[in-house]
Amino acid sequence: MPRPLNTEKRAELLDQVVRYLQQHGLAQMSLSPLAEAIGTTKRMLLYYFDSRENLLAQALAANRPDARRMFGDVHDAAGLRRAALGLWEAITVGEQAGPIRMLLQLLSLATTEPEQYGDLAADTVEVMVGPIADACVRLGDAPQQARARATLLVSGLRGLCQDRLVTHDVARTDAAARRLIDCVAVPG
Repeated sequence: MPRPLNTEKRAELLDQVVRYLQQHGLAQMSLSPLAEAIGTTKRMLLYYFDSRENLLAQALAANRPDARRMFGDVHDAAGLRRAALGLWEAITVGEQAGPIRMLLQLLSLATTEPEQYGDLAADTVEVMVGPIADACVRLGDAPQQARARATLLVSGLRGLCQDRLVTHDVARTDAAARRLIDCVAVPG
């Protein structure tokens, strides 16, 4: 009978993996150097996460805003605006400010190495777009229009976040994010 996973140890390893990836990036991620750097073995990483791809997916999932929670109670334009401002804050000054760098790296890698990163990147985008589109449908958008509005918000904020990371211009990117959010929050 297989030994049950130690969930506490797994969570600790995942936290260490995330910190390592934030510092070293995703592009050249290899399990052996990663394991050595965090004080474990490649075998243990595979034991807890099954594969490099699964480890990467779980590291990204563990550190992204919960769009379903953030947008789940949106029933009017003001609620959409509040949730979108909360998302912007989460990815720029909140606990997601560090992990957003991993997401931006993943999306970049997916354009040059789609076989390796494409599906994970697409899933990562959908995890954000889907719940926001659902909120827009509740506001009266047709499904296709809701997905377009959600995509504008997600991609726009992500682009502004990248701009902010590159230029360090907080005032300009905050103003642009508020303007984008105001435009997206307007019905229809």
